[in-house]
Amino acid sequence: MYRIGIDLGGTNIAVGVVNDRYEIVARRSVPTGAERPAEEVIRDMGDAVEEALRQAGLTAVDCASMGVGSPGACDPQTGVVKRAYNLNWFDVPVCRMLHQRFGIPVRLGNDANCAALAEVVAGAAVGCQDMVLITLGTGVGSGIISRGKILSGLRGGAGEAGHMLLVLDGEPCTCGRRGCLEAYASATGLIRSTKEAMEAFPDSLMWELARENGGNVSGRTAFLAAGRGDAAAQAVVNDYIQHLGYGLASIINILAPEILVIGGGVSNEGENLLRPLVECVRPQLYIRTPEKQTRIALATLGNDAGLIGAAFLSRAQ
Repeated sequence: MYRIGIDLGGTNIAVGVVNDRYEIVARRSVPTGAERPAEEVIRDMGDAVEEALRQAGLTAVDCASMGVGSPGACDPQTGVVKRAYNLNWFDVPVCRMLHQRFGIPVRLGNDANCAALAEVVAGAAVGCQDMVLITLGTGVGSGIISRGKILSGLRGGAGEAGHMLLVLDGEPCTCGRRGCLEAYASATGLIRSTKEAMEAFPDSLMWELARENGGNVSGRTAFLAAGRGDAAAQAVVNDYIQHLGYGLASIINILAPEILVIGGGVSNEGENLLRPLVECVRPQLYIRTPEKQTRIALATLGNDAGLIGAAFLSRAQ
């Protein structure tokens, strides 16, 4: 039996037909489009589903279910996207609209929850019943799996670890508050810190790397310069890892998952991120017995995680 996964992003909609071995057998991607009515976006979403099904030689009746992973606040019980600010969606009944078109069960979940589920069924956390996924991208997303099920909380509001308070009266966050983990541990926060260090140290290698990148500072700039011995860049990296590490330690102390998986663009730094991060986290843990400690690992499914997880939402809600 097959399942359909839809990963709804602010820029693109990724659609895939997934088999019971968690393999994407057909896929289609279409642009989301800025400031378009939800009805138009969902129509294009449905068109992409039909195209992916044709590519796979299937129809909707060959599929057990469909799942949608959406940014923002989602209510999995009603199938309604309550608030997705980057899409300008408010109270959109996406599951009802897709069910009316295709006639199969449709489930809804937050995109980070979907990515977490995917890592459990087919990625870095296979075999784990309790895990947390943290994604380090434009923001900081998170998904929690508890006893094999997505921990959704009241009306789907659980898992916003990016908005836990890290620094009292700290840097402004996109949520309107100050000092959130997201303001420090996101790629956006890393870029801000990098630019501040570049202004303070005009001789830093980070300037040369930015010029080589068309004048753009990225989340990689400080890591690359630190790898080449730049002291100012190393200070940026150290500060970033300390803020992220303290946030992850708090998550582990509260939830004690078997594994904490790190994904998103910054995770592409690999061991240059993971090794010092683990060293930072360990002394901050309440439980320090080696056999009871949470394992920290990098995500393995990349951009396919949201799509695969969405396809299997019906198994974990």
